[in-house]
Amino acid sequence: MHNKHYIGGKWFEPSSSETFDVINPATEAVIATIPAGNKTDIDAAVSAARQAFDVGPWPRMSGAERGTYLRKIASIITHRLDDLAQLEVLDNGKPFPEAKWDIEDTAGTFTFYAELAEQLDSNEAKPIALSEPGFSAKAVKEPVGVAGAIIPWNFPMLMAAWKVAPALAAGCTMVLKPSEVTPLTALALAEIAEEAELPAGVLNIVSGLGPDAGQPLVEHPHIDKLAFTGSVPTGSRIMAMAAKDIKTVSLELGGKSPMVVFEDCDIEKAVEWIMFGIFWNQGQVCSATSRVLVAESIYPALLARLVTEAKKIAIGAGDKDGVLLGPLVNAAQYEKVKAAIARGVADGAHIATGGNRPLGLEAGYFLEPTVLTEMAEDSWIWTEEIFGPVVCVKPFSSESEAIRMANDSRFGLAAAVMSADLDRCERVARAFRAGIVWVNCSQPTFVEAPWGGYKQSGIGRELGEWGLNNYLETKQITRYESDEPWGWYIK
Repeated sequence: MHNKHYIGGKWFEPSSSETFDVINPATEAVIATIPAGNKTDIDAAVSAARQAFDVGPWPRMSGAERGTYLRKIASIITHRLDDLAQLEVLDNGKPFPEAKWDIEDTAGTFTFYAELAEQLDSNEAKPIALSEPGFSAKAVKEPVGVAGAIIPWNFPMLMAAWKVAPALAAGCTMVLKPSEVTPLTALALAEIAEEAELPAGVLNIVSGLGPDAGQPLVEHPHIDKLAFTGSVPTGSRIMAMAAKDIKTVSLELGGKSPMVVFEDCDIEKAVEWIMFGIFWNQGQVCSATSRVLVAESIYPALLARLVTEAKKIAIGAGDKDGVLLGPLVNAAQYEKVKAAIARGVADGAHIATGGNRPLGLEAGYFLEPTVLTEMAEDSWIWTEEIFGPVVCVKPFSSESEAIRMANDSRFGLAAAVMSADLDRCERVARAFRAGIVWVNCSQPTFVEAPWGGYKQSGIGRELGEWGLNNYLETKQITRYESDEPWGWYIK
């Protein structure tokens, strides 16, 4: 079905013959050719979603009924787990164990929001205590309407689930535009929705390029809510376009997240979490702890261990046993990360290890795990998101200096602190200006907990009950209870 869009519960013939190729980043080979959707296709998808919301059964079902469909989707994903993970490896390049973990989390996300959909039935109305006698009031939650979602290429199916599952649980309908770099598991999600017999128009998926399909989706007057995960510049443009119609917007954007490592921590554990915080998914993680601040007294020892262990990481195609670092997602990202390293070196940074193509991997977008040191605090490499397996490491002399350096950023998505002193961990965690804080770890993500950032890292929160609230409106319903006339005008 890769030569069609999924619109109105059917595989929909594209309006034009324009296509784009999907590339395996490990081999640089074309693995699929996908229709490049445009405004006409987006119009059809929004129309189908609008029809499904305005007159269809979906928003009028009970939460329990919607939850049944979400559980079906989760069950099908689990049944197809290995195949979907392999598809993610081919499309994105990540190692198979990471991809499998992503798909397991995808199924878990649909199950979690099935449970929250069921809970909506008992929590749909909240009584309000009023100061005026003779009236009663309640606040009710209702779906916001038709949602448009644009997802990134770093966690393709999981990021789709983070938006689709809560939107559907809330009773919204959706038009989803996956990244043109990694559209295959989103199209597989359409197959899964069809198998689950999701009502027509509830979920619509259009593949295409940003200017041709993404922009018409953002600007469409019949979209009520927009959800976007991606870069700050694109998020800023989406916010500006959405302002025209005062659309509700949630944005999960970039980061340059700090990790502060104090002198009393276990160096071996710290090195493990530093590596997990930056080399997982090839560093293509918005929350990656890419700025590591290390107490001066342990800086030399920790840096030496980090360099030694980074050199040991097995690099290769994601479908090879033992591989822990796959290729970057495409040629553009590979060149961008290489250019970032070169700029850092030109500005005075030192490469402690990495920075090159691994020996023996002549094809594919492979890059060694890279550790940079000796950069200035105001240098580009220290302040800007790189989105690759590149970590910047600097020493600090005091807790107050570490907090200042950690917060000296236009981003505020995540932060981490490592120390044996849990009181200090709590103190530093509270001092971070970030939406996600990890203590003695980095990157664990749970569907139950809120996800999102401060400052230029975004607006709103995904996951947990907060993710569901993204797709709900609150309505006040007030009733006059007295049998007596109001009597203001008519006495």
